[in-house]
Amino acid sequence: MCEPFPDAPSALARARAIMRDLADWSTAPAPRLEPIGTAEQYAHAVRSFGTARMVADRDPAVVFPFLDELVRRDAIAFDAEQPKSWLTADLRLGPGLADLWPLPEGVMLSVDTAPPFAIPGGEPEDDCTEEELDRMVSVLGPLSLSAGWDCAWRGLPEPKDCGVLLCANSVWVAQHVEPSQGEFGVWISLGPRVAWTPAGQTWVRDCGLPLGEPRQG
Repeated sequence: MCEPFPDAPSALARARAIMRDLADWSTAPAPRLEPIGTAEQYAHAVRSFGTARMVADRDPAVVFPFLDELVRRDAIAFDAEQPKSWLTADLRLGPGLADLWPLPEGVMLSVDTAPPFAIPGGEPEDDCTEEELDRMVSVLGPLSLSAGWDCAWRGLPEPKDCGVLLCANSVWVAQHVEPSQGEFGVWISLGPRVAWTPAGQTWVRDCGLPLGEPRQG
């Protein structure tokens, strides 16, 4: 959509308003939080969350000294079972880890297992309630998150692959979402079966939304 959104709550409110006004039904949102990739995101994470999930390549020369430092700071607890090619660990966050940025090559950190992103009884990328999504957005800060809803657009012959995608500190590109700091967007999908049909083109013309150029995928 060609609308300027100043922040994640504004974009989220617009996504919901579109579905309320133009869809017969919509599903629960499916959120996805991207791994930490900038110094600003890392600083926000260690200041705002209690835990994080770390995934690291099993590279003795690069990763093991870093892991030794985390153990020395009593910041890490390995899972009981470790794959052969990489390591996972739950990391206890706090201001005492602020000086560890940048992370070594081969180390990925995400707070998708920390509340409120960790959905009770679920896994990252499971559906959540609208209230849970509100809590995620309220603490998002500079982190990158996307959330998608399937829906049935009123007036289209079928709802397959129709939906809305919220991009917060991220942007939709061909087939996937990638982080993009400070960008907030709402994307509309009509599904490939109807998007280029006369019914789909009529819906685009009459929906009243300030849509940009259409994209495949």
